[in-house]
Amino acid sequence: MEQKVIALYTSTFGTAPAAIEHLFGGGGSSRRYYKITAANGSSVYGVTSTSPDENLSFYRLSQMFANRHLPVPKVYAISDDHLCYLQQNLGTTTLQQYLHSYDCSNPAPPNPGIKMLEQVMRDLPRLQFLGAGDDVFSQCYPVPALDEMSVMFDLNYFKYCYVKLTGIEFNEVLLQHDFEHLTHDILSENSDTFLYRDFQARNVMVFDGKPCYIDYQGGRRGPIYYDVASFLWQASAHYSPALRDHLIDTYLEALQPYRSLTRSQFEPRLMLFVLFRTLQVLGAYGFRGLWERKAHFIDSIPAGLSNLMSLVNQGTIDAYPYLKQVAISLCTANKKPNPVSAGTDEISTVSHDSVNNTVVCDEAATAKNAASRNDAKASTTTPSTLTVQITSFSFKKGIPTDNSGNGGGYVFDCRSTNNPGRYEQYKKLTGLDQPVIDFLEKDGEILTFLDSVYPLVDFHTNRFLNRGFTHLMISFGCTGGQHRSVYCAQHVAEHLRKKYGVRIELTHREQGIHEILE
Repeated sequence: MEQKVIALYTSTFGTAPAAIEHLFGGGGSSRRYYKITAANGSSVYGVTSTSPDENLSFYRLSQMFANRHLPVPKVYAISDDHLCYLQQNLGTTTLQQYLHSYDCSNPAPPNPGIKMLEQVMRDLPRLQFLGAGDDVFSQCYPVPALDEMSVMFDLNYFKYCYVKLTGIEFNEVLLQHDFEHLTHDILSENSDTFLYRDFQARNVMVFDGKPCYIDYQGGRRGPIYYDVASFLWQASAHYSPALRDHLIDTYLEALQPYRSLTRSQFEPRLMLFVLFRTLQVLGAYGFRGLWERKAHFIDSIPAGLSNLMSLVNQGTIDAYPYLKQVAISLCTANKKPNPVSAGTDEISTVSHDSVNNTVVCDEAATAKNAASRNDAKASTTTPSTLTVQITSFSFKKGIPTDNSGNGGGYVFDCRSTNNPGRYEQYKKLTGLDQPVIDFLEKDGEILTFLDSVYPLVDFHTNRFLNRGFTHLMISFGCTGGQHRSVYCAQHVAEHLRKKYGVRIELTHREQGIHEILE
């Protein structure tokens, strides 16, 4: 793919690049990003993906939005097979990363973080109204409009990929009746506006001090409320109620030239879409986290459930009584469901719907998975004497020694993954800091790496527990022992503690950090 990017750059700009550097992957997608630098130091991004239809949609929508003077990246060219394209280099700072530097809990007095959020909410009506039109909708991927099929796909995403993976008992017929009722309510208002669909802080780049918007190719014709709900109720954003209220007012003020709505007219419909979006997001967390074992999505589940419980308490879900009952069961369970062990037959059948990559998990296999979890829970009710020693380190300073006298265990080399330490903004941070975590998880390589690690350490831990062993050593090394190894050690430690309840001795050697996780 790198050669394809070089060829497209050369044919577009009439000269070969002076340098090309692989940057990162596209998180949950198949996209890969390359920084291509010219002899004069200017640069663009080359992007590759295995989805030609999605790429073509992004290319064509970008051209249309740019012609309407909307704040989106320039896309210079796309290959004949639509597998790669060239776009403007917007840097690597997402709005999510930008906000880490500011306290946004109180909207007054405003700080740069609050002002950036206000600008995003002022931009949203422009994207929704100026970005609309039959020419735009005809290029949307994979469907041109939010319709009954699209809504039901998202609700089934929640049912099959989150609810069923928890193992709670529920009546599928009664839940389906409420889904049909909710679908009717969502689609009860006609709309000719552009629904961005994935409008969140991770898809807003901060470039030259202003927000610029990406990842809109999944958009379609749909109601304005969805994007407001998606942005302000993003589970990992943790916006305060006061800030949400302020940003809703900011949005409604910016909306006035296009549509006049009062707060009392707007809010009831908004909360309906907050419910819909919350269910859809929990489905994504279930698939990406509980099935694919991606740490960012697993860690986001409690915040998603907190949003769901708030909707229960506010009465938003009262019109759907059985869905409310299921929601309460999910939110009051003793603990969130354990991730499925990748590479096993615990979930034996997964079918992918071609319209929007919805995942439907086979019911019988899901029941088998629930039984497996119950067995695992039973096996850990007896206090364990196993201690797992987990260490992050720098290969330059040598592999950690095992002072237990047992020997063995694992040493994982994290240097095959993209190194945040190569970028100036991350050099003084570690794998415990949120900007580094965001970089690694958006890149996606570290998540793929851990997808291979988890089954190994799970197998070893299970065997050691069954055989009454007392010590297991797991070490993660990288170049400086600062970013990748720290991230991996921390996440594997938390994973084993939550799943097995074993005693963890966690050491980040190069940072001088040592803690016990009981």
